[in-house]
Amino acid sequence: MSAVEPDDPETLLAQAVRLRESGRREEAREQLLALRARFPEDARVAFQTAWVHDVLGLEADAVPHYVDALAGAGLSAEDRRGAMLGLGSTYRTLGRHADAVATLSGATVEFPEDNALKTFLAMALYNVGRAHDGMRMLLTVLAATSADPDIVGYRPAIEYYARDLDAVEGGGSADGSE
Repeated sequence: MSAVEPDDPETLLAQAVRLRESGRREEAREQLLALRARFPEDARVAFQTAWVHDVLGLEADAVPHYVDALAGAGLSAEDRRGAMLGLGSTYRTLGRHADAVATLSGATVEFPEDNALKTFLAMALYNVGRAHDGMRMLLTVLAATSADPDIVGYRPAIEYYARDLDAVEGGGSADGSE
């Protein structure tokens, strides 16, 4: 076996992630904070540091790490998506609803097929008084993704009402027929 280079950020980051994944979150947080101090420009370290703060319920402490992760270079598309979802959700949890809407709206533009982002955006829209827009978004996601036979049978009606929640006639019936 070869010795692990103690200054290798890849190895150190992987160790910290394993700690978080195995439930040793506080140890992971300590290691990640130390890594942030050593590698302050590393977006991957910033993202993992934000994540561990979130899972520990330290949402306010997670925000600057998410912001740094998204401002930096080096995140994979999946990690970028996760950082945007994490930051938007964290803003919402902290009552920063307008920031949540802005972050999650940008994320849904960047990742238009991601229904988790749309779902969290719908919640944030509700929080800023845009319940109509949030409901429309949730109905669209539900119609597009549900395999539940009770939903599938009404998909045309759900899709119609997602486009026009205030409709009472003309676009489709409650049983899904036209």
